[in-house]
Amino acid sequence: MIVLENVSKAFWVWGKKRTLFQGINLTIPTGLTVGLLGRNGAGKSTLLRMLAGTMDLTEGRILTDGLISWPVGFAGSFHGDLTGNQNVKFIARIYGMDTDEMSDFVEDFADLGDHFHMPFRTYSSGMKSRLAFGASMAVPFDTYLIDEVTSVGDAAFRKKSTELFKDRLKTAGAFYVSHNLGTVRTLCESGMVIDNGQVTWHDDIETALDHHAENMEKPRS
Repeated sequence: MIVLENVSKAFWVWGKKRTLFQGINLTIPTGLTVGLLGRNGAGKSTLLRMLAGTMDLTEGRILTDGLISWPVGFAGSFHGDLTGNQNVKFIARIYGMDTDEMSDFVEDFADLGDHFHMPFRTYSSGMKSRLAFGASMAVPFDTYLIDEVTSVGDAAFRKKSTELFKDRLKTAGAFYVSHNLGTVRTLCESGMVIDNGQVTWHDDIETALDHHAENMEKPRS
């Protein structure tokens, strides 16, 4: 499970304190696919980064008894002078996986051709995303953190990515952010609605979508 204890996050912007979250307390069972819903700027991506451990909390703590992914598709930690293959094998060693098996999986899935054996700094943004998504899916996480999975690559690659993601969800959970509410409805079981620094949990995704729709009709505070 994943436990959020008194989680708060604030930023200082132009000398003013902006609070995104305040005193969140939630216990989320492992294995659920949770849609994160909220206006632009509500803090959905920030919450993903805090769950991943790549962003510090202002207050509180997040506990888990499972393995949480980094935000799927995030390529910021790859070393520019290493090849795609070398970066993937480095990740495999960190997670105790067979380096050749993970490399073969990512090479086949990302479909980068010869670029897989070229320095990462030579990649286009799309190529970086394909490598990062493949590496994310190669590790058997208990919970995946997904921010717009269907935005990766061209239509054919998006279809392949979505199919692989659905397959992973047979044995894992996820926190999922997307502006495509139809996709959220299809993939997610439960929902978290973020509004004015508060997070509301809904066991049923339809209830969460209704709550989000009501919030969107209100003036931004």
